[in-house]
This record gives sequence, C-alpha cells and structure tokens, in this order.
Amino acid sequence: MNIVPLFFYLFSGLMVASAVMVVSARNPVHAVLFLILAFVNAAGLFLLMGAEFLAMLLVVVYVGAVAVLFLFVVMMLDVDFVELRQGFLQYLPIGALISAVFFIELALVLGTWKLAPDALKLAKSAAPVDAMNVRALGRVLYTDYVYFFQAAGLILLVAMIGAIVLTLRERHGVRRQDVMKQNARTKDTAMQVVSVANGAGVTTQGVKRADAAGQEV
Repeated sequence: MNIVPLFFYLFSGLMVASAVMVVSARNPVHAVLFLILAFVNAAGLFLLMGAEFLAMLLVVVYVGAVAVLFLFVVMMLDVDFVELRQGFLQYLPIGALISAVFFIELALVLGTWKLAPDALKLAKSAAPVDAMNVRALGRVLYTDYVYFFQAAGLILLVAMIGAIVLTLRERHGVRRQDVMKQNARTKDTAMQVVSVANGAGVTTQGVKRADAAGQEV
C-alpha cells in the first residue's frame, strides 16, 4: 500500500483548514497559532515532493522566527484591534477593487491551466543524484525568476512597513530623546552662571533673594 497519497491528503487538508481559521479567527493569538500549523503542514508537503531544503527553511525561518515574532508582537504590544477597524468603511472600495482583480486572476488561472505533456514523465523519472536542492533552487531563483524574486522582496518590505505604521501609537506624556536638539545646544543655552548670595536659593528663572530671616523677597 502506498502511503504517500494518504499523507498528501492529510497535510493538504490540515493546511487548507488552518488557512481558513487564520482568516476567520477572532482572536489574533489563535490566528497566529493556526498560521504556525499551516506552515508545518506545508513543510510536510515539501518533504513529500523531495524538497527537504524548502521544508527545513519553512520550519526554521517562518515557524521559528516570523510566526513566533508575530505571536509575541500581538501578545506584548496589546494592539487595539477595535480602533484599527474603525476606518474600515473608507478603505472598502479599494479593498473591493483589489479583491475583484485577485478573483479574476484566480478564475483565469483555473480556467486556462493545462497539464504539461512531459509532466508525468518528469514525475516518474529518477532525480539526479548530484543535483542538490540548494544549488537547484539558487540556479532557478537567480537566473530564470530573478525579477519575480526581487518583486516578492519588495512586496514583503512594503508589508513590513505597513505593519509598523498600523501598530505605531503616539503616547502622550512620555519623554523622548531629541538628538538634533541636543546637538544644537550651545554653552549659552546649556548652562547659566549666576552669583548666589548667602542665604538665597537658585531657581530656573534666576536667583531668589532672601532677607536676613531667610524669607524670600
């Protein structure tokens, strides 16, 4: 009995269910946990395809770093998601347009795809022994798909900047360091030399005068 199709349907079913729960979960912590589960099942699918490097990369980088970072950011920053959703209606037309374009692209892909003539022969043929996953992946990424690779990096950069902007909150009453203001300070603005009389005190406005009894005048 071949157990490879069994594991394929197991991993793919769990990954699709986890992806649906990521989108539909109300608790952001639960959404991140389902995202980790989806990454693990995707790594299992990569192992079935013989791409063990991609499986290791998915677990180590995405599960071990990115998803855990998302989890700690959500738990520690205490982001007010109710406040973030208040401006949802004003971005609804743009979101609807992007969603329509996305679904049209999916419909075109699903309606026009066809199996390559040599796909079954390539799947049944034995993989070359001297072709490592890392070398083959690097050759494909940096030769045939280098522009798509750079575009994906640019999209991730924009997404990271957007996440930082959304979670950035201005806190009032917190003292911050102004480096430009500190570097612009001179001797005249940084200190003041005063002559303090005996029995008088010093304030930020100047010198307090005191009489012989110690009372301020």
